[in-house]
Amino acid sequence: MHFSAPLQLRSGASLADYTLVYETYGTLNADRSNAVLVCHALNASHHVAGMYAGEGGAKNVGWWDNMVGPGKPVDTDRFFVIGVNNLGSCFGSTGPMHINAATGKPYGAAFPVVTVEDWVNAQARLADALGIEQFAAVMGGSLGGMQAMAWSIMYPQRIRHSVVIAATPKLSAQNIAFNDVARQAILTDPDYHGGDYYAHGVVPKNGLRVARMVGHITYLSNADMAEKFGRELRNGDYQFGYGIDFEIESYLRYQGEKFSEYFDANTYLLITKALDYFDPARAFNGNLTKALANTRAGFLLVSFSTDWRFAPACSREIVQALVNNKRKVTYAEIDAPHGHDAFLLEDRRYVNVVRSYYNNIWNEINVAAPEEKVQA
Repeated sequence: MHFSAPLQLRSGASLADYTLVYETYGTLNADRSNAVLVCHALNASHHVAGMYAGEGGAKNVGWWDNMVGPGKPVDTDRFFVIGVNNLGSCFGSTGPMHINAATGKPYGAAFPVVTVEDWVNAQARLADALGIEQFAAVMGGSLGGMQAMAWSIMYPQRIRHSVVIAATPKLSAQNIAFNDVARQAILTDPDYHGGDYYAHGVVPKNGLRVARMVGHITYLSNADMAEKFGRELRNGDYQFGYGIDFEIESYLRYQGEKFSEYFDANTYLLITKALDYFDPARAFNGNLTKALANTRAGFLLVSFSTDWRFAPACSREIVQALVNNKRKVTYAEIDAPHGHDAFLLEDRRYVNVVRSYYNNIWNEINVAAPEEKVQA
């Protein structure tokens, strides 16, 4: 969908004539009360579930296919699910790879820095265009969970439930440090060319590889890496060089290489900065309770015991602030071994919590009168 009206950004810049790519699943009901917005994390897209027609291979399966679909926790036989590709991405929505009408060249590094709040405002415009006044739920994991939380703050009357999974109210200094190391890997790659590498016909692949390797380490738990790889040697013995000795090295290099083939370096810089900047309590002198005071939604928060990137304490901080505001909150802390990536994986307890919560949302939709839905 194309938007011609300028979108004012938090940075003071504005973006005009932009496009948002989105994908929908299920059917919007007559009173438009069953819409669910799914917000994506760093390297995902609008392709939330299912497989594109005529295509094969795991890479074409939606990134949350185990969560969204017919008969799944977010049941598309009940809900009308929308997946949106955020501004600045490299999967169709306007981003650094697209042509800047003012120059006739790709934006490159000139693409304005965007924030979680900017994405939410763009998503709200899409909802307006689709005639959706209020979402039954806005849902996301990690950076997507931050967007779900921002929706509850910025548009309290337009969201009945906020589903925040493996997220945090702000990044720790350690998380910001990891992001900056990843960005520096890209910025110092000779093929980066100040962000205008498109004109040179190259990609800063080495920087992207290292950035992905750094990021991927933070998505896994020590226990998960130990179980999968341990100290296993690829060739049975030390090679006494700087190549690949250990299986974990092979795995990380594979992940880095794969990432560098499909992801855009400028997009990586933008999205990690959006992560760094998210801090709704900043405008309230760090008081998260005050930041969440105007929310009206019900909340489901889920954290995972071995997620050291966004540890359970981060979710508990949000829960406490919501309880302080007397909001209705459901919280599940899942003892899972998979680290931050657990929000994308199968875990019976996690899946059942989400399924039960959406069953309750479905019951609300079918019990509440239309006027109650608008006022809720």
